[in-house]
Amino acid sequence: MPQPTVIDFFCGAGGFSEGFRQHGFIIKGGYDYYRPAIDTFNHNFGLNLSPKNILDFEISIEEILQVPDSTVILGSPPCVSFSNSNKSGKADKSMGLRLTESFLRVIAVKKFQPGSHLKAWLMENVPNSLKYIKEYYSFKDLNLSDWARSIGQDPQSIAITIKGNSAIINSADYGSPQIRKRAITGEVINENSLIIPVATHRGKKKKGTLPSHRTLQEIRAYLPSPFDFPDNELIFDPSYDISIPSHHLSDHFYDTGLYECEWKNSEFLKLNHPYMGRMSFPENEGNPSRTICATNIGTSRESIIYRSEYRRIGDGEFRTHTVREAACLMGFPITYQFSGASTSKLRLVGNAVCPAVSRSFARVIRNSLDLDIVEKAIVQEDVNLKGILNLNSSERKIFEKLPIKRTGARFRRHPFKYGNITVTLSNYDISGQSKSKKWLTSVQYGNGDGFPSENYPDNYFALMEKTIAIFNNGREFINRINNGFSERVADAMTLQEMYERRKGEANFLEPTQLVETVAKIIDEFHFDEEEFIQEDESLHFRYKRTVPKKQVLALYAINKISSIANSSN
Repeated sequence: MPQPTVIDFFCGAGGFSEGFRQHGFIIKGGYDYYRPAIDTFNHNFGLNLSPKNILDFEISIEEILQVPDSTVILGSPPCVSFSNSNKSGKADKSMGLRLTESFLRVIAVKKFQPGSHLKAWLMENVPNSLKYIKEYYSFKDLNLSDWARSIGQDPQSIAITIKGNSAIINSADYGSPQIRKRAITGEVINENSLIIPVATHRGKKKKGTLPSHRTLQEIRAYLPSPFDFPDNELIFDPSYDISIPSHHLSDHFYDTGLYECEWKNSEFLKLNHPYMGRMSFPENEGNPSRTICATNIGTSRESIIYRSEYRRIGDGEFRTHTVREAACLMGFPITYQFSGASTSKLRLVGNAVCPAVSRSFARVIRNSLDLDIVEKAIVQEDVNLKGILNLNSSERKIFEKLPIKRTGARFRRHPFKYGNITVTLSNYDISGQSKSKKWLTSVQYGNGDGFPSENYPDNYFALMEKTIAIFNNGREFINRINNGFSERVADAMTLQEMYERRKGEANFLEPTQLVETVAKIIDEFHFDEEEFIQEDESLHFRYKRTVPKKQVLALYAINKISSIANSSN
């Protein structure tokens, strides 16, 4: 059999193709509408392709027939429609389905056309996508009725089978140094089914002889600090048996430091999220990396954040990953290049298929075709930077322009989570998700949808003073809040403006700082008994009889903030 070939739809940076190339497949072509993706694909695979909208295959059979024949067709439709991180999984699915079905339409034609060369096809997406695509697609479903009749097929017959030909795999199980769960759908045609590769690695808690999942620490140990500007020292690839001089290592030696307000927001969401579990901050490098995303903002729960090697306090104390670090965590060789500016490069890396995963599938497909197995990954050893914008720079980031929030940005923050309760300061009604002209105090009981949330009126704190006074040091706490702290609360409008600018003014603290200060003050107080059993006359938490005393103090202080802010309206 001639050397097997691949065509890659939604090719992006080419991670799907790279794994197949590493296992001896020839990459004949790729399709993507995004110019930096096509430029990246061309650069790394020596091709000369132009951007192409996959929806062009939605109607025209002629367009499909012009696609070169290949042994394998790969496809990774955009996951944004199906991702749980997009509008909490409630985003419109229509475009995602159109693109997916356009790809499946190509597969159906290439599979059933007379003299077909197609031996296997694979499609990758987020696991949530399987909830929305059909279990079976007939020729009619794919708008191929007339074409099916022309080749003697019943338009109602099944062209593509999804059910039983899909699996959710974890990239870490195949040697990728990150936890990345993805749905793989496809078919080895002579087997009429998807063949799942045998895992090569295992999680720490699983017993067996396989090596443990690769870790973040293992990968980062191979890469120099982004602040050690390159010399002629050799850099060894963390995943492949190649090395290059450090001055050839692109997209790594630059400053990705974060403003303090950015990394603190991420820290809060990781350690103190209102309804999700606790995460490491900064990253726990003894584990595989978490999923690399297509954006590299440093303010989210999903952000991957390291303590900066460049010793700074506050602004720049922590940083996000470089493009090269992200690419190595995805499993790209250090010689692989990405086109475009920083944002485009990170989008390409984060949207890619891990080469370790595609290489494992390439292996089982070669085996099904009775081809020799490639024992050592075939990797480009030389660095080609022609036409590539290299992000390397010796300049240090200057933190002189705080990133501001949009006008009317929502605010929600609580000092801490204790007793399955959070006491929250917000500028919108959390229970109804509606806008408010006031700052609000509320208490959430439990986590997620369906758990009660209770709003408190302004000046409710006054009703709590009798209760708090019976705590040891309770009067001292009340005095602390009312003398020195409350004077730092601005009016409602100023509070919102400071939040949007992410900066306090005069003697006033912006709302994030106010809530952080409340947490620090409360942590200074200790009680003989940590919990408070409410009596009917002191029932401040309606849905729980026994509550942590620290939450009683939090309710007092947070309500003091909202009451002062609203009093000037």
